[in-house]
Amino acid sequence: MKGIIFAILGGMFITLQGVVNAGISRDIGILPAITVTQFTGFLLALTILLVVKDGSLTQLKTVKWPYLFAGSFGLLVIFNEVTAINMVGVTFTMAVILISQIVMAFLIDTKGWFGLKKQKIKLPQIVGISLMITGVIIIQL
Repeated sequence: MKGIIFAILGGMFITLQGVVNAGISRDIGILPAITVTQFTGFLLALTILLVVKDGSLTQLKTVKWPYLFAGSFGLLVIFNEVTAINMVGVTFTMAVILISQIVMAFLIDTKGWFGLKKQKIKLPQIVGISLMITGVIIIQL
């Protein structure tokens, strides 16, 4: 149950972040908005790390080097999300983002990327994605 609550909150924060960043980007531009967002995120993460003391920064040398660039995905997420929101609106953007996340998750699962165990896609999952895509098409009508 805890995991579901965190997932719901994560989805809510993704949407809120996109809307707020779209507003900021209209005032100061997309790249400055991303800079502000990433910097404030860094400050919050650092504050939480210093208070909670979860993990150890000395273990960074044990992390595979490509994983150290994960934060750069945040820049790409924000840039694409803000641009899409300003072009097609929040609802359609979030619907398409959700579908692309699920499709990417299925690719990662079926290919076993990032050292994960390969999973098989079953008919109910294919039907589910198809229904979601149909829903997005209906939303856009």
